[in-house]
Amino acid sequence: MSDQVFQAGKFLSQIEHPKDLRDKFSVDQLPDVADDLRDFIIDVVSKKGGHFGASLGVVEMTVALHYVFNTPYDRIAWDVGHQAYGHKILTGRRSVFHTNRKYKGISGFPKIKESEYDNFGVGHSSTSISAALGMAVASRSKGELDRQHVAIIGDGAMTAGLAFEGLNHAGVENTNLLVVLNDNCMSIDPNVGALKEYLTDITTSHTYNKVKDEVWHLLGKMSRFGTEARDIVAKVENGIKAALLQDSNLFESLNFRYFGPIDGHDVVHMAKVMEDLRKIPGPKILHCITKKGKGYAPAEAGSPTKWHAPGIFNKDTGEIIKVTPNDPQPPKYQDVFGHTIVELAEKNEKIVGVTPAMPSGSSLNIMMKAMPDRAFDVGIAEQHAVTFSAGMAYQGLKPFCNIYSSFMQRAYDQVIHDVAIQELSVIFCLDRAGLAGADGPTHHGAYDIAYMRCIPNLIVSAPMNEEELRNLMYTAQLDETKGPFVIRYPRGQGVMLDWKTPFKKIAIGTGRKVKAGSDIAILTIGHIGNEALTAAELLEKNDCSAAVYDMRFVKPLDELMLHEIFGKYDHVITVEDGCIQGGFGSAVIEFMVDNGYTSKVVRLGIPDRIVEHGSQEQLYVECEYDADSIVREVIKMTSSTKSAGIAS
Repeated sequence: MSDQVFQAGKFLSQIEHPKDLRDKFSVDQLPDVADDLRDFIIDVVSKKGGHFGASLGVVEMTVALHYVFNTPYDRIAWDVGHQAYGHKILTGRRSVFHTNRKYKGISGFPKIKESEYDNFGVGHSSTSISAALGMAVASRSKGELDRQHVAIIGDGAMTAGLAFEGLNHAGVENTNLLVVLNDNCMSIDPNVGALKEYLTDITTSHTYNKVKDEVWHLLGKMSRFGTEARDIVAKVENGIKAALLQDSNLFESLNFRYFGPIDGHDVVHMAKVMEDLRKIPGPKILHCITKKGKGYAPAEAGSPTKWHAPGIFNKDTGEIIKVTPNDPQPPKYQDVFGHTIVELAEKNEKIVGVTPAMPSGSSLNIMMKAMPDRAFDVGIAEQHAVTFSAGMAYQGLKPFCNIYSSFMQRAYDQVIHDVAIQELSVIFCLDRAGLAGADGPTHHGAYDIAYMRCIPNLIVSAPMNEEELRNLMYTAQLDETKGPFVIRYPRGQGVMLDWKTPFKKIAIGTGRKVKAGSDIAILTIGHIGNEALTAAELLEKNDCSAAVYDMRFVKPLDELMLHEIFGKYDHVITVEDGCIQGGFGSAVIEFMVDNGYTSKVVRLGIPDRIVEHGSQEQLYVECEYDADSIVREVIKMTSSTKSAGIAS
């Protein structure tokens, strides 16, 4: 990692921890602190990369929160975590912030083990309200009635059912809970759905915005009214909202006091409002209007999706710096999916596409542009995405439900209950399967092979290259292919330049031998098979002949091929970009034991521990299933056999 030093501004340089912010600065100086914090984020991210627009959008909010609340005693839960760069910088990590998302560096998301200020780890969305409520109830049970609990949740994260479950419960617990709704009309792609429209109605009601200041004026004069002030303010405020906003009772109906909307970039006003809200017991919602990329003109003027995580860029001009390879490069798997589903849908009118808030990340946006009536972004709602797809499948459509592997964990019950049991033909395309890189353990698709292959009626597959992905997608949408079909593939590039090959049907449950060999068999599933193929080519130079098999399907396994392999080879290595506990290698060993074979099998894959962040290549090496690691394992297995033969 680079030792490049980034200089903080005059005000930020005086802050190592939030106590410094509270002790050294007046409320009127907070805009200067916010300016320094924003400049520091721009300086570092422009050189080192990372999430950008979301953290710029909450700079003032972050400063106000740490100024008003006694962190870390008071608890703050971020939702989602890529908003928390400013939080990290203010809480003792400014000097190491340049290592953010780098191998062995700090995490790009809040992480309990990293800092006492990170009160809850979060990479997936919509967890903050439930987590903060749990903390608040625990504080109440311990008699810590002065402790405050704050959940910062983006309006995109509010679309998930878990957020509403938390709100529903919090409304009856009467704890010190403040939910700060960061409303910027964006998650990564533009938000969708009725909640977005509802929040927009509140935000744009000129009549309400004109009179709400009177409510805040009353609230700010609480001491003049004595102990009855809270009741007076509640009656006046609720009366105004009931009269002026027809649908304003969404939050109040859940027993939350609703305040706002207020300008999320006016740090002085926010600090004063939060200070007032600290004195009001019970569950409260503060609605803040923010803008992603705030304070950096190119991000404000440009696409929020583009500036979500732009990579390295020239901070002076806003030019995003892309390294252009000298030679043509293979496409990303996600783009192969995006173009292929359109190609298939042009020939099969039953095909529809579904994604939960990741149209750009999954490349379903290609279909959304070409066929807007047949592609659906359902918001951050994985459970709904699966059951929505099941409903369409029941009516005879062929839904391709594209969900990141780690996000699919959130919809596991729906896969079983709504799809598998009913044998509905939903095609699950699991993007980011395997080690996902810099986003780290919350985003690694480590477990899908294990959790999918145990479900009856599922077909579970993984392509080794772009051509195989196209052919699996083609096979899955055929009328003769019945039941749910899983296709997993990794983040990043494939291996083929000429990947737009004619479609071919693949027989379900068949693998293929991609290299012959006599000493050992290497069995692989998915893209990681290319590492095994490289390893086999390296082994040839060591007079070791390794056969490589691309099994293609974890379920059903190609049993004819496995009989052939175990009938011929005494040594077998399985390689997978997934957890070895219950994964592909376990499936192979189960077959071996069930059929009475006695070969020695070594499984390579993601070990039984949490793997941190880094590049995919670095993590393959760490987990010892890159090409060189495969070579070492093969040599170890085969050399012992040769030594035994010589000794005999």
